Amino acid sequence: MNKKLNQLIFLIKKDLGLYLSISFGIFLFVLFFQPFPLDKLNFNDRLLFVFGLAVIIYLFMVLVRIVFRWVTRNNDQIYYEPIIHSDVDDFIILVLNSVALAFYLRYIGSVDISLYIMFKVVLICLVPTSVIRLYDKFKELRQRNESLIKEKELILKKIEKYEEDYQNKSFEFISENINENFTILIADLIVIKSADNYVEILYKEDENLKTRLIRNTLKSIEQQMKIFSNFIRCHRTAIINTYYIEKLNSRFNNYWLTIKGYNEKIPVSRQYLLKIKEIL
Repeated sequence: MNKKLNQLIFLIKKDLGLYLSISFGIFLFVLFFQPFPLDKLNFNDRLLFVFGLAVIIYLFMVLVRIVFRWVTRNNDQIYYEPIIHSDVDDFIILVLNSVALAFYLRYIGSVDISLYIMFKVVLICLVPTSVIRLYDKFKELRQRNESLIKEKELILKKIEKYEEDYQNKSFEFISENINENFTILIADLIVIKSADNYVEILYKEDENLKTRLIRNTLKSIEQQMKIFSNFIRCHRTAIINTYYIEKLNSRFNNYWLTIKGYNEKIPVSRQYLLKIKEIL
């Protein structure tokens, strides 16, 4: 019983303010714009009559959207899953409000019901269902947005974990001279440059930049490094670790990269320029 009561309290707290706001808005609209002929009533009676009209609209919204949902809700349900579509809810509210207001106008307000009066009644009764529909759509979009944000955060965490593991991998430079083979962490490798029959490796060791020469070709090294997406050819003479790029510079149609803590410019060929820009 306590669980059922808590469910009712939850439903009331969730949307009660919305229904009060809608009813108050309709009260003010009918009071100031007077869509119905209420000349037979004095001001105080007219005020009470319009208040009663707003209460009717409020009660049917509460009955259909709160009480009905509470009655049909399973005790074990954490989140409510409606047994009928929300469009049907809206239609029921529209019909009940229209019929109730027509009887209220005829027998309490002594208003002669005509087709024009019924048209205005239906228009006014469309307001609650339209506002509720917009509110539901907004709430659905907000929940979907929150879900996507959480999903994005999880993906970013996975990416960070992947990049951390990825950066801790080692790469072995194979030299034609076996004694010159060189193994280094991917995270410490900065630039690989062509130097005639050798390649010059610029890397970081204990926060200092160092270089090493091994006998090999840049083309061969590039083939071996294709599995590492953060390394890109930027010139026929250079392959660079994109994590170390500080800035892409240009002057008179010449392009070059600057690297943090490294004074030498790394040239960029036109054929690699677009890819470099996309990465940056």
